[in-house]
Amino acid sequence: MKESAVYTRGPIGRTMLRTAFAMLAGTLAMSGYNIVDTYFVGNLGKIPMAAMGFTFPVIMLIGCVFRGLGIGMMTTAAHAVGRGRKKKAAILISNGILLTVLFSILLAVLGMMSSRWIFRMLGASEEVLPQVVAYMDIWYFGCVTASLSMTGNDLLIAVGDSGRASMMMVIGLILNAVLDPVFIFGWGGIPAMGIRGAALATVIAQFVAAFLVLYLLWRQHRLLRFGPFPWRELKSSWNMVIRFAVPSSLGMLMMPVGSAVVTWIAGRLEMVAFVFPMALGISITPMVGQNFGARLYDRIRACRKFAMRFAFLFLLGMALIYFFAAEFLVRQFSPDPEVRKIMVTCMHIIPWGFGMVEIHRFSGFFYTGCGRPAISAWLNAFRILGLMIPFSFAALAFHSLEGLFYARLASDLCAGTVGFLLARRMVERLPRNGEPPEIPVADWNIWKKCFRIFQP
Repeated sequence: MKESAVYTRGPIGRTMLRTAFAMLAGTLAMSGYNIVDTYFVGNLGKIPMAAMGFTFPVIMLIGCVFRGLGIGMMTTAAHAVGRGRKKKAAILISNGILLTVLFSILLAVLGMMSSRWIFRMLGASEEVLPQVVAYMDIWYFGCVTASLSMTGNDLLIAVGDSGRASMMMVIGLILNAVLDPVFIFGWGGIPAMGIRGAALATVIAQFVAAFLVLYLLWRQHRLLRFGPFPWRELKSSWNMVIRFAVPSSLGMLMMPVGSAVVTWIAGRLEMVAFVFPMALGISITPMVGQNFGARLYDRIRACRKFAMRFAFLFLLGMALIYFFAAEFLVRQFSPDPEVRKIMVTCMHIIPWGFGMVEIHRFSGFFYTGCGRPAISAWLNAFRILGLMIPFSFAALAFHSLEGLFYARLASDLCAGTVGFLLARRMVERLPRNGEPPEIPVADWNIWKKCFRIFQP
């Protein structure tokens, strides 16, 4: 077995928890860039602060696309590493990074050309719009570094180097926090750039993080090569990556849609409660991918049992904490008695579904790792479009805020149950160790079949 196939050996639970602890700091750092920028930009006044608010949804949507490409490379590389085919993994990763760079450049050009139109559509006033465009034009300029930093970290995780991946995320965040005040307010001969400075600090921090990540992939893991890139080889690699990237991106794009129908309060609760389960979940796709490639199916079955049991019990504990500590916690959010009352009601209802939310999310990871990313995307679509939005509108039709919270809970419980049953059925139907998989890797026909329901 190749040295880099670290997920194919050792106790399942210990390996996953070790990866989760290694990724904990990185998971917190993932959302830190915008938080740090917002903190410093808030000192510039209301208009720059409002401008930052308009950038969040666009950056989040673009991030979903980058993560989809990262998952495409992560999964295909994990399959190759699991089979002991490190040379093929290097080809896939190198060609996939080239695809990411080209796509990022295209996305940056389109973003700059349509920036004013997009943010007008999002409701930016003529007073705020110049500040939004000033930030995003620089951010788009650094689109390549943002994508390489994100996908590079995914690839480090795929080969089992989660500790360094987390470290790179934290280094980028710390550098961004150091550079923000320098470029925003000016220092040592550097002029004050305002909101442009926040964007420039982010681009530089991501550039450094991307350089370090790519250096590790090249020097430490020998998974990068530099030309030539024969067209037949490029086409084959890109086809494999895109088969995973498209459904993964679409599945993640469902999350911002779902957030739009859930309250601000619930979003902040999830951010706190899900930090460690998210860190644990980061290891699932590469772990399943490597073992699927190595045909060690018993480890995949053990991984599913451990991950889902751990997530459910951990988040059940968080739900108990939220329920009994609701009165104390809401005082940290708002001094308004009416707002506190609503928040307490929210904390008494929604967290009971957190465990099933994570089981639903983990189910998608198992499908992706086993070469069926289209099912993962449709699981996300089912939760958001099939359950959460209809249930939420039904609650709103009765003018019931409490009903909205129960709608969210019902959606999470139903989606989690469906995800659990489907993932268990899929994993239990895998063959015995060493036998060829019955499920074809990255079965593109599954994705085509999903769209037949829309055909007349």
